[in-house]
Order: sequence, then structure tokens, then C-alpha cells
Amino acid sequence: MKVIDTVPELLSMKKYPLDLSYAGNLELLKRKKISMIGTRKPSKYTRDMTQKLASALSRHNICIVSGGAMGVDAVAHVGANSSNTISVLPCGIDIKYPAVNKNLLTDIEKNGLLLSQFEQGFKSRPWSFVVRNELVVALGDVLIVSEADLNSGSMRSVEFALTMGKDIYVLPHRLGESEATNKLIEEGKAKAIYDIDSFISLFTNKKIDNLPTNDFIKYCSTNPSYEEALKKFPEKIFESELLGEIEVRNARVYIK
Repeated sequence: MKVIDTVPELLSMKKYPLDLSYAGNLELLKRKKISMIGTRKPSKYTRDMTQKLASALSRHNICIVSGGAMGVDAVAHVGANSSNTISVLPCGIDIKYPAVNKNLLTDIEKNGLLLSQFEQGFKSRPWSFVVRNELVVALGDVLIVSEADLNSGSMRSVEFALTMGKDIYVLPHRLGESEATNKLIEEGKAKAIYDIDSFISLFTNKKIDNLPTNDFIKYCSTNPSYEEALKKFPEKIFESELLGEIEVRNARVYIK
């Protein structure tokens, strides 16, 4: 594992790390980056929308930064594709934590980028998650909070974003759900993402064209499970996979 000097984005931190350990593709640091975080126990709606949003951003060459944790973090990494995501660890770069995400983190190490400000062999502590979260926020141009409870770790990250002057975006939720993000909207501290294409256009300086009107392609743009796609389009799924129009990763369908 190698060490790099602090990247410019980290200057927004009150006290930034002098160097970072890394494993993977440093070129990702040069891309436009958006940080995505949220609860470790997201609802189905949150999982679906987080994956759809991360996938759409990635298709426009926007790199997704998250913390490699269970829940929203993992969904964001998967949605972005391992080759266009950065995972910031709360432990040494040589430790794949949490263990349940070991395969995901290994995939990101091979194709994307792992970062850590801790020495090799360091095991995560309660305070190291907070430190990790600050680094996740600092790397992104803006912060997206998919779902969060009041007094959660995600809200500590929101505090970092406010201090750094970062814009905060959230997914819209029903009353009684994701109370923390709803409160952020109420207080004017965050904006809701009501339309993904409109949101992406804020960072691409151009109008986002919709995907082809082909029903199958439109369906695949939502990254359905392979099993669901096979039931809905039994003949088309095989044909498109052979033609290279789609690919299947982690039992989900993606447009190539």
C-alpha cells in the first residue's frame, strides 16, 4: 500500500491528514466527485433510489465517494460501479471492514480506489468512524444523504458539510420516515432531489438527454435484479447481453 500527499479537496477540513494510504486508481481523485452517505438499514425505496442515482451519476463520469459501510454506503458503491467509486476506510488500508463487505471492498481496490488516513493494521474505533466521515465529506463537491435518523452518524457528517460550506442534497421521504433529512429540508439546510436528470445537469453544465425510449433499455437503467429482468424480458435479456448492451454484476443488470 502506498502513501500520497494530501489532495487539495481536503484543505476544507479544519485539521486535515498530511498523507493518505491508498490502494487502487488515483486518477479517480481528478474526477468530479460526489459524496453519498446514509443509514446502515435503508428502506427498499432508499436502496432503489440510491442505486439509481449513483448509477446515473457514474454514467456521466462523476465519481461516487462513500465509507464502505453496510447499507447506503454499499449500495452507492455498487451503483457507481467499482471502477468509478472511492471508499474511505475507518481502519488501516490493509483491513477490509466491515467483513460483510469484504468482496465489495476487494473489488473497489482492484478497479476503483481505497483511501485511509490510518496506519496499516489499525482496527476501527468509535472515533475513527467520525474521522472517516469527515474525509468522505471533504472529498465530494457536494454531500447526498439518502436516509438518516436524528442523532445518527450521518447527521455528524452533515455538520462537517455545513462547516465546510458544502451543499447538501437529500432524497424526498414521506412524513415519519428519514426524520433527519426531512428536518434538513424544513430548516433550509438541504435541497431535495426530485428529478435525477435535473440534479445531474447541475454538475455537467449541459442538459441530460433521457435514455433511449426502448422499454427494455429504460427498464435496465433502473438496475433491476437479473432475476426480475429475466422474468420481464426473457428473450431480450440474453440478446442484449450477447450484443454487449448490458452486463450483469452482483446479480443486477447494468447498461454498458
